[in-house]
Amino acid sequence: MEKKKNTNMEVKKKNRNDVFRYICKNGMVSNPDISYALKLSLPTATQITKELIERGLVEEMGEMESTGGRRAKALAVSANAGKAVGLDITKNHISLVLTDLTGSILKYERIFLPYAAGDSYYKEVNEKTERFLQDGGYGRESILGMGISFPGIIDLDKELVADSHVLGVSALPFSEVSRFFSYPCHILNDANAGAYAEGIQSENRNRFFYLSLSNTVGGAVYSNGGLEHGGNFRCGEAGHMTVVPGGKACYCGKNGCLDAYCAAKCLTEGRVEDFFERLRQGEQEAAELWDEYTSYLAIAANNIHMLLDCEVVLGGYVGSCMGESIRDIREKAAKRNTFAEDGSFIRSCSHKTGAAALGASLKVIELFVEQV
Repeated sequence: MEKKKNTNMEVKKKNRNDVFRYICKNGMVSNPDISYALKLSLPTATQITKELIERGLVEEMGEMESTGGRRAKALAVSANAGKAVGLDITKNHISLVLTDLTGSILKYERIFLPYAAGDSYYKEVNEKTERFLQDGGYGRESILGMGISFPGIIDLDKELVADSHVLGVSALPFSEVSRFFSYPCHILNDANAGAYAEGIQSENRNRFFYLSLSNTVGGAVYSNGGLEHGGNFRCGEAGHMTVVPGGKACYCGKNGCLDAYCAAKCLTEGRVEDFFERLRQGEQEAAELWDEYTSYLAIAANNIHMLLDCEVVLGGYVGSCMGESIRDIREKAAKRNTFAEDGSFIRSCSHKTGAAALGASLKVIELFVEQV
């Protein structure tokens, strides 16, 4: 009898979770909409939304347009239901984003702040985070948590930043970071965060590989609504696969890594947007750099596709800015492809600004929604 009771409770929780996700995803909906979309009886859908309204997660927003009969009540996620902060830490900047439970970006800011290991750095990050929220008129009580994106290997079992060559830190416990902030903190790898932003809000939940092309090259595998971490939390580290044996030195100490050929700095030491503007204007030096860059990137993208048989999504600074220039990568990858594919398996990322920070905040939201 107890087993049946627990099963019923689990079913109710799943239904409630499904209904809340549906409302978050679709904006303004009605109980009949929910009933039809989720294949629930109308009384069940109505009872669930009543519970969500009582918990302050959903609110009535008037009535839906008439379809011939009585107008249904319009329901939406409550504006006061909670928000999440996303923080992306890089070598020279931090990016901050604030999102609501629907995943919509309410505020975004990128701040120049070179990384420095030690208390003073995190204290300053916390101060800038609080100012970021205050300037937007958002109080602490509305913040559900804070997602923090780091470049490096994140060991979720041991709860530490295992290694970050870029930041020069290793074996950094999560607690040594989270103690500076007033909110529950969830730490994840930057490429994983970018992939999460790309995948969690997508209509298409197919598997894809996210290749982050920023100051460093990272990668992540997104599959079945989540991330694949690997046995040692190193799944997707494409930046350190060898593309040229004995080639250029990589910051990791090895030679010939993809990072040495496809980091953003291989194109420019300045703004990536400026590089692509020069490329569009036909500047010869930019064209030559892009030709070399895309040759190596096409090798990597094709190799990834050969192994995983999935889309390759180009993100980071370069992936966000390349626009129509992606055709050069597709053409070169198609020539290498054994199966005569046209290169359309390569696409640029959907989120062009602050993807890692956004993904970090969306992880917080997902953890919250799972418990509804």
